[in-house]
Amino acid sequence: MRWNPKSKPNPEKVQAIQQALQVDEIIAKLLVQRGIETFEQAKTFFRPTLVDLHNPYLMKDMDKAVARIEKAIANNENILVFGDYDVDGTTAVSLVSSYLRSFYPNVATYIPDRYAEGYGISYMGIDYAEDNDISLIIALDCGIKSIDHVNYAKAKNIDFIICDHHRPGDILPDAVAVLDPKREDCSYPYDELCGCGVGFKLIQALAENRNQTINDLVEYLDLVATAIAADIVPINGENRVLAKFGLEVINSNPRPGIKALIQNVKKKVLTITDVVFIVAPRINAAGRIKHGNEAVALLTEYDLDQAEQFASEIEQHNSDRKELDKQITKEALLQIEENNEQNRFSTVVYQENWHKGVIGIVASRLVENYYRPTIVFTKSGEKLAASARSVKDFDVYNALEACAEHLEQFGGHMYAAGMTLLEENYENFKNAFEKVVQETIHPDLLIPEISYDAEIELSEINPKLMRLLKQFEPFGPENMTPLFLAKGLTDSGYAKTLGSDNEHLKAFVKQGNSESFGAIGFGLGNKLDVVANKNKFDAIFSLEENEWKDTVTLQLQLRDINASNG
Repeated sequence: MRWNPKSKPNPEKVQAIQQALQVDEIIAKLLVQRGIETFEQAKTFFRPTLVDLHNPYLMKDMDKAVARIEKAIANNENILVFGDYDVDGTTAVSLVSSYLRSFYPNVATYIPDRYAEGYGISYMGIDYAEDNDISLIIALDCGIKSIDHVNYAKAKNIDFIICDHHRPGDILPDAVAVLDPKREDCSYPYDELCGCGVGFKLIQALAENRNQTINDLVEYLDLVATAIAADIVPINGENRVLAKFGLEVINSNPRPGIKALIQNVKKKVLTITDVVFIVAPRINAAGRIKHGNEAVALLTEYDLDQAEQFASEIEQHNSDRKELDKQITKEALLQIEENNEQNRFSTVVYQENWHKGVIGIVASRLVENYYRPTIVFTKSGEKLAASARSVKDFDVYNALEACAEHLEQFGGHMYAAGMTLLEENYENFKNAFEKVVQETIHPDLLIPEISYDAEIELSEINPKLMRLLKQFEPFGPENMTPLFLAKGLTDSGYAKTLGSDNEHLKAFVKQGNSESFGAIGFGLGNKLDVVANKNKFDAIFSLEENEWKDTVTLQLQLRDINASNG
């Protein structure tokens, strides 16, 4: 790994915020790095409130969306809430449909089948709407590029409201309303909402129109926080407010579906990281292995016994998903070796019988292994479908745009995308993608980087520092868990490896005459020799509380270690 310090904050700004807040210099540095430079900004950061949420009517077309929904309700029309099969889509569908049903019964939901229909708005979904006398479709987390689909629906007298957060193309769909903060002509103050977040703004506007307050919508925030965590959007600004209050709902009074998913977790308080690794994969597993409808059924169920039954089925899907991604990753790595492609600038692999539901996870696993932009293809009907994952600071979406002539369709973000192509174009695309990556990626981006916030002495670590660091939560992009560098550490002599394959490292470290701290390094078992024999070493780590038999101690979670120089 390359070790890089994050940009050094302006010393004058650090001193000013330090004096304003009466905090240690290390906390002041962390705040300035996050763009928090005044007392008022710090107050909003440390004490966010629901009042900090923006007026939903600042979003372009929001008035049109609300007017069309109210008209549908007044005319007793059937409404279809449509969304993608991933966490963002299924939580968004669950959110909008359950809110609408709280006062209007004629609301159905639709999640496209990953295999029969693929990503986004589908003709099958529109036909379903026509067959069921539905005249309004609210599309969530998809639709921003569905020009032809919206026209197809319009010809059938079916209106669309699009709620999306992906980058629009040059032309917007001819929908009644297109809610997307990334629209060029949308002046909404925050453009990093996830799909479920845009859905929340829609129900916030509807609630306002119905003389409800934000407090009437708090019960829906567990869904929004789950989507924010899973979709890896920045956790700053409005997302941070939504995530913080959503986590409070998850920890205090979650909906039965989420309660059923987390009831066996042996932690008193779940963090955003727990949502990412415990809740999100299970919700995703439904759409990956069986059908996204199962996730919506779970998240909209109000009977706990029934929710537990749904959760049990989804748990099985998640186990099946784990086995599949393990096996396919193994096969993909073998394919790379057999084709002598270990030294390319990109990874593009294909096997026709790989399970479409896990190719995105496999792509992430391959990035972990080779650390380069990666695309995993499988057969999907008459075409090949793929998931792409990127490395830090490389825009895979732009790279796909440069290869668009070989693709049938594609969409996504800087770090993750999906696409389809004709099988006869696979080799040409693979070569074109490799060429684009080779010509545009900086060589440094092919080496994993770890950026740390500040250098620290172990003597500065104490419960007060930990208390303040916890107030930086929830963590995520743009507000990552603070990482520290400490130099010249030594182990007590009892360092050892843990895990069935000795993959983890456990140590007790000190710096000179400092107090000794427990340290755990997941995946660092191969570096035992770096700390053995009381060798001096440098470490990048985060701080965490370790609970053991009702005793809480501060612990270093090692992210990387190297032998000290000199």
